[in-house]
Order: sequence, then structure tokens, then C-alpha cells
Amino acid sequence: MVKKKNSYGNESISALKGADRVRKRPAVIFGSDGLEGCQHSFFEILSNSIDEAREGYGKLIEVIRHADYSITVKDYGRGIPLDYNENEKKYNWKLVYCELYAGGKYNNNSGENYEFSLGLNGLGACATQYSSEYMDVVVYKDGYRFEINFEKGKNKGQLQKEPCDHPSGTIQKWKPDLEVFTEIDIPLSFYQNVLKKQSIVNPGVLFKLYDEASDEHFEYIYEKGIVDYITEVNDGKNFTDEIYLTDEGRGRDREDKADYKVKVELVFSFNNEVNLLEYYHNSSFLEYGGAPDKAVRNAFVYQIDKYIKDENKYQKGEKKISFIDVQDSLVIIVNSFSTETSYENQTKKAINNKFIQDFITDLIKAKLEIYFIENKLEADKIIEQILVNKRSREKAENTRLNLKKKLSGKVDLNNRVQKFVDCRTKNVSERELFIVEGDSALGSCKLARNAEFQALMPVRGKILNCLKADYDRIFKSEIIIDLLKVLGCGVEIKSKHNKDLHTFELENLNYDKVIICTDADVDGFQIRALIMTMLHRLVPTLLRENKVFIAETPLYEITHKNQTYFAYTDKEKNDIIKNLDGNVHIQRSKGLGENDPEMMWQTTMNPETRKLVGFTLEDEAETERMFEILLGDDIQGRKDFIQEKGSMYIDMLDLD
Repeated sequence: MVKKKNSYGNESISALKGADRVRKRPAVIFGSDGLEGCQHSFFEILSNSIDEAREGYGKLIEVIRHADYSITVKDYGRGIPLDYNENEKKYNWKLVYCELYAGGKYNNNSGENYEFSLGLNGLGACATQYSSEYMDVVVYKDGYRFEINFEKGKNKGQLQKEPCDHPSGTIQKWKPDLEVFTEIDIPLSFYQNVLKKQSIVNPGVLFKLYDEASDEHFEYIYEKGIVDYITEVNDGKNFTDEIYLTDEGRGRDREDKADYKVKVELVFSFNNEVNLLEYYHNSSFLEYGGAPDKAVRNAFVYQIDKYIKDENKYQKGEKKISFIDVQDSLVIIVNSFSTETSYENQTKKAINNKFIQDFITDLIKAKLEIYFIENKLEADKIIEQILVNKRSREKAENTRLNLKKKLSGKVDLNNRVQKFVDCRTKNVSERELFIVEGDSALGSCKLARNAEFQALMPVRGKILNCLKADYDRIFKSEIIIDLLKVLGCGVEIKSKHNKDLHTFELENLNYDKVIICTDADVDGFQIRALIMTMLHRLVPTLLRENKVFIAETPLYEITHKNQTYFAYTDKEKNDIIKNLDGNVHIQRSKGLGENDPEMMWQTTMNPETRKLVGFTLEDEAETERMFEILLGDDIQGRKDFIQEKGSMYIDMLDLD
């Protein structure tokens, strides 16, 4: 009898057994069957060594990243029990490495083996063994050396046991299996990041990392844990003291649940240059936070809002602060422990214990209230900065909404942008935008240009100095908004309070070349500098990508025997005159608006004969410094520059 393809009956149900429970469904245990899951399998093994060190057994953990992607973790703890277990009537190596939900951390609340453990569910060692191409385990314990070997989730050979005079500890070497994970090349940076974070929350434990491929050694240790770490993060830039809090207690998540023990330490400060929120529980880095994150948010907003109200610092009708206003200047590390932990899943990236959340909330509220009373000057500095953050955020949000409204959508630029003249071709690689000075220059350029690929955008007078103005003022400038519309690539924003304004996409730029075209006089040079400043402030990538040019316009028109020559500098003028005999007529340029179309085409717009000056940002720090000197608030720097360099540019001034 042939079974129908779509039949679904009693025989259709099957159960995964042994190693297949992990090998065929690794994401259930590790959260992913890709690199992230492979990385978590390493962390499961590391966790067991960390638990030993935290209990006081061994202050050194060594990790080797082998060139073939295999991994070794070595600790100096008590050694994983592998011998026969009378209670379970099985060998412990089978329980630890071949049975899910078998381990020594189920009685944490009684403190039987581990009080606060990172390993919790009895899954890690077994699941990692199941998902490995091979795993070799060596344990030194009770005067013996034990060794057991596995391949693709199955034991190979019996437990080897022999007397040995060696300090206790465990060495586990394994290679993640490409039949289980889609990728096993865990980058060196991952190991570095994990071991550094673990050293932060395990004071005095030395983590050694050896990368076999590069032959590099790394060490991580923080003798004072999170206290040393926050000092490193602040780098002396915090404007308040670093406040350390700690407490412990017992409680339950629900009335019908048993009490468990909680211990919390946290350290925080306020800093205007860096901000950081990091949470750890039983030394696992909580990427998504959960209960501690909710506690920090609730407690800081509650207590700071209360202080602002008590001090009558809100303006009339002003909304209360939100946590984002606090977070902008807050550096905080929370390191919590509990004998019972409710992780969101096996990857341990968030916890959701209600009691832990309430405990941390109450701790911060109580200590912060006392701190504000005892340190009023510090408290005033904190709330002053948070109110600055809040008002800057609200102003930036209004600016963002206005800017989005002004720049959104595909529009007919000819209708929406005053006096803009587009070109015909739609091929961006051929299109050029000339930013010209005023209506008269627009008229001359319009007659002179090649309408197929050259577009024109006039600027009306001197535009805003974007180096000195804030974003709100910048985006109220009609000419700047019009220029951004014409460019089409959005804006680049660096300020943390205005980062939502960032909309820049280079591929949306409407032109291959952006050419600034102004008169060769003092006013023209200033307009040119202001346009450059605007581009530097709002779209600096255009400068980096060599999209911006200056069209050099001739300073002199020289006529000799029905022949016309153009000189762009006094030196060029003198060189030309030197080679001419007889009467020579020299006329200094009177501005783009007075040039005839043929001259404009020949000298300024024809790709074959024009002179364009491009830009390279080889040293961005120096570029930033020069913009600040020439157009910023560095008045003394500007005076010094003029005294030192001014004579080089004197011939560019029209002193007649």
C-alpha cells in the first residue's frame, strides 16, 4: 500500500532524540543557527568557568581562539564532576554533556552549590557538546585526571581516569559544527568584547585571550569592577561625582512564589560627552535590559522630575522630562544578582523579575533623594543640564518635523524653488549644478550654459553663516532649504539632540558636479566661503566624494590686436603682457552679470576650457580647524591667520 503524500495521521508524529534535539533545531537553545547562535554556545561554556571563579575557585580563565575556529576554555575551579553519581545511578559526564536540563545549579536559592550563577538551566554544556564537530574535556579533580571525548554529539570511548598531582580545573576544547551552524568563524572582536565585559562584573578575575591566527595575547581585569570601568568610560569628562550604590534583600515576584535573594551594585555619573547604559545580571550582559532598565528609567525620571518641581524649575506650561533627556547625559552600570532569575530566553539578554525591578527602583529613588538633599550644587548642575537636553530635544523635534515637511516628496523644482533653472538630461553622471551669485549672474549663465546638462541655482545675497547658527535657524533660511531641495541628497547631522534630522543618502544627489560660481571680488569670495561652509556643515560627504568645485572666473580680460586673453591672477596677467608687443588693453572683470554669453561659456562653463578647483579632505581635523578660524568664533585665531597669511592674498583685493 502506498502512503498518500498529504496524509497526516498517528504515524506522522515523531520525536527528536539525543543530539538531534540540538543539532536539528539549534535556534531553540542558542537563539539562532547562524553566527550569533555559535557565539552563544561559546558563552555557555565560559559561563560555567565564571560561576566557579565567582564562588572563589580560581581567579584565572584562559580562552584560545584557534586558527581552525575551534575553541579552548580553561579554568582553575573545582573541576566539573565526571565520575559515577550514586544518586542518579549514572556517570556525571553523561548528565553534564549528554542530558539537557541536568546540572548543579537548581538549588541556588538554598546556596547549596552556587549562590548567584550565570549558568542556570543545565543546557549549556550539553547543548554545546551536541552542536560540536568534536569536544574534548579534561578535568583535574580530587587527585585524578579525567578525560572524555565526543564527536558530533556522541561519546567516543570510555571515561579515562588516572591519578594525577595537578591543581584542580577544567579544560574544554571543541569545534562548532558547520552541519549545525551556518557560520562558525567567530571574530576576534567578539571574544574581546565578551571577556572585557565579564572582567568588568567579576572584580579581580583575570581573563586571558590568545588568538592563534594572529599570535596575539590579550588580558582583561578590573580590580574594582564597575567602579574602575565607569572611571575609564568617563575619562575625566564627567561633571558630577561617580556615585556607587549597593544593597541586598529578599522578596518574591508573586505572592504564591517563594522568596529569593537579590544583590545589586550600581555606579552612575553625569557626563556631557559620553552616555552609557549597561546592565548585567549574574554577570550576563543584558543587551536588552528588561527589569533593571525599567527600574533605572522609572527611578531617575521620578526623582529628577520631583526635584525640578520642588525647585520650581519648569517653565509655565512646560511638559515634564522624559528618560531620553536624562539618558543624554547619564553614565550608569548596573550589576545585579539573584538566586532565582527569570530570563526572557536561554540567550539571557534580558530578565523580567518583578521583584528585581522594584528593588532597583526603590534603591535608586531612596539614594538619589538623599544625594540631592546633601549635594545641592551637584543636583542643580544635573537638573540644569537635563532641562537643557529636554528643551534642545523638543526644539530639534519641531525642527525635524518642519524640515521633513519642507524637503519631503518628489516635487517640481522649477515650481517650488524660486528662479531655479534645471537641465534636460536625467543622466545624473552628466548633470552639473552651478550655484551662481545673484540674478544678474543667473541671466548671463542662462544665456551661456549648455541647457542639456547644466542647471542653475542663484543665491540671493550672502547666505547664513552655518558654522555659527543652530539647526533651527539654519532650516528657517529659505535659500538653504531651496539649495537642499535642489541637491536632493538630504542632510547630515552630527548633534546628538538633532540626530533624527539625518536624512543623507549620497545616491539621491541630483548632480555629478556642484559648481560654485561667484564674482572674482571680495564679496564674491565671501559668498563662496559661506556656501562652502553650508556644504561643509550640512553635506560634508559631497566634499569627501569630490562632488564640489569652484569655477574660477577671470580677473582680467586682455585685448591685443583683435586677440583676447583671460588672466585669472595678477601673475597670469603679467606673464601674458610680457609676451605681447604694442598696445595692450586690460580690463578688470566687473562681475559675472556683465560678461557676454560667449565669454561666460569659454571661461567659466565650457568643460573643455574652464578652470575648476576641486577639494580633497586629506586632513578632516585641519579642515575643521580652518573653517573655525575663518568663519567660526575663534577671533584670535582669525587675527593670527590674517597677520601671518594676509599678504599672500592682498593682490586679490580690488583697492582702486
